[in-house]
Amino acid sequence: MRLIGIDTPEMHDSDKLYRDSTRTKQDAATIKEMGRRAYNFTKGLVEGKRVSLEFDVEKYDRYGRLLAYVYLKDGTFVNARIIEEGYASLMTIPPNVKYADSFLRLYQQARNSRRGLWK
Repeated sequence: MRLIGIDTPEMHDSDKLYRDSTRTKQDAATIKEMGRRAYNFTKGLVEGKRVSLEFDVEKYDRYGRLLAYVYLKDGTFVNARIIEEGYASLMTIPPNVKYADSFLRLYQQARNSRRGLWK
């Protein structure tokens, strides 16, 4: 499954890791460490908890992964919380753009406040 609207740093060697390294001018080890931090934050947020899923226009991506917005039972919007706390960049892929404006605001606030990965 893939969380709609977010992109977290890679934790493992991959073509994307090296593309991101070239694009951001950060070494691969730094990106992997950021990926581990994002993973641990997300794991702590959802592990062992019941979630509900909301879908947008497309239910699957080109790789066959389920695309969803995820909510905890208490109403926490997981995709938004990850962005809000600074553990993801934005990845807006039309037509799945239902919360794109909200995600952009949260991302800008996290970056400006230097939260999460933006410290």
